[in-house]
Formats: sequence, structure tokens, C-alpha cells
Amino acid sequence: MQLLWAGLELDVMGQLYIQDEELASTRPGRRLTFLLQRHVPSDVEGAKQQLQQFQNLRKGPPLSPWDFEHLLLTGLSCVYRLHKAREAEERGRWAQVFALLAQETLWDLCKGFCPQGQPPSLGPWALILDPFP
Repeated sequence: MQLLWAGLELDVMGQLYIQDEELASTRPGRRLTFLLQRHVPSDVEGAKQQLQQFQNLRKGPPLSPWDFEHLLLTGLSCVYRLHKAREAEERGRWAQVFALLAQETLWDLCKGFCPQGQPPSLGPWALILDPFP
């Protein structure tokens, strides 16, 4: 968690990295950097594909710790990319993917606790969950 508090930054190539070089050089910092650069999509289409993979796993058991970590890091990446997006349309696409990833996170956390078939609610966020064009 300290790695995330130190702050992440998007470089000119669209890769996320840890701002604090000392923390980035630690073993956990190198692992997080590896995950962000190799396993987290850097474009909207890649994020949508990863989202689809998580949605396909919705009916199964809870995600593995590895998959859950990827789900959370993909959502985190969406937030950074949303804030860096220059055009309203691009921001809207990143916001939509983030909201759907947040919904998937709730689905996974709710497995075994929510009434069968009842999706967890995102409240006002659900208003932007229109299907992708």
C-alpha cells in the first residue's frame, strides 16, 4: 500500500511507474512495476478485453488472489488514464471501463454473500454503465 501512497505516474509512453525511486527499487516496488507494465492494459481496448475475461468468470468461484490483484490494478490504471486523457470522449471511455471494473470487483467480493443473481449496487455510478458501443 505504501507503494501506491508514494504515487504513480504515467510516462510519455503510457506506462505507469512508481514516482519514488527508492520505493520503486525495492522488491515489492519492482514487482508492482512489472505487473503495471506487463499485465495491466495500457489502452481502452485492452482494458475492455480484460474486463470481459473477468465478466466471464463471474459465475464461478471467487477470483484467485492473482486475478483479483489484476482486477484492482486494472481499475487503478483506468483512474490514472482517465485523469490524463485530453479529450472528453476518451475520458468517458476510461470512466466507463473503470465503473464496470468496480462493478466486477463488487461482484467478486459479494460471491457467497449477496442474494443469488442480485448484482451489488454502485448507486449513482451505475448511471454510466451503458453497454459499450
